[in-house]
Order: sequence, then C-alpha cells, then structure tokens
Amino acid sequence: MNTVDLSALAGLPRGDLVKRWKAQFGDVPPKGMSRRLMAGAIAYAQQAKQQGGPSAALQRRLAKLVGRAPAAGVSAPRVLRPGTRLVREWNGVTHTVEVMESDFVWQGERYRSLSAVARTITGARWSGPRFFGIRT
Repeated sequence: MNTVDLSALAGLPRGDLVKRWKAQFGDVPPKGMSRRLMAGAIAYAQQAKQQGGPSAALQRRLAKLVGRAPAAGVSAPRVLRPGTRLVREWNGVTHTVEVMESDFVWQGERYRSLSAVARTITGARWSGPRFFGIRT
C-alpha cells in the first residue's frame, strides 16, 4: 500500500476498513471502534511497516518516560485521577465507574475500591484494577 492509498482510507466504507483491519492485524477490530480510528490505525501500521517503525532508541526513551522497562511482563500501576471514567462491558452490559477523590461511583452508589465494584457487577471476587483493564 502506498501513501496515496493511505489518504484514501478515510473514504472507505466500514466493511472495506474491516477487511483491511483483518489483513493488517489478523483479527476483527474492537467492537464499537469508529471508522476514523480504524482508518488511522491501519494507516499508522502501514506507515510503520513501510518505514520500519520507531527506532529502538526511541522505543527505549519512550519506555523510560512512562516509567517502565520495555520488556516488563507486569504493567506499572496507573494513577487514577478524580474524574476519570472506567468503562467495562460485562455480559453484554456496559458499566461505567467514575473515580472520585477517595472512592468510586457506580450506578449512583459509592464503593471504597474497584474490587468492590467488580464483585458487585460479577458476583465473584475479582481484582478491580484487573477487571477494568488498568492492570494485567
């Protein structure tokens, strides 16, 4: 794919973008992904493939800036700032949790931890950060 094709991605119908996504990444795009984001990700991947992607030195520098080693198997804990919204789909229902100063709000009720929210949603003991995808 050349640079002319990359600029044409934005005008493609969703079905064509999904086909290109499958060819590029080997799987279907995430549910609910917009056409614009899909086209941008495909374009970026094609450009990185053509141009070799970011250099190893840049990758190391970026990893250092975010405070973790490039090959780390465990993700660094993330700081959740008040006002952040966490979204998770569970059994076909989308759940949104808002981070407050000292607790979390889900469906108008306050919880002391994300794990308490995850337990209420699933009925089972979960790590809240893991359930909401903020820690592996």
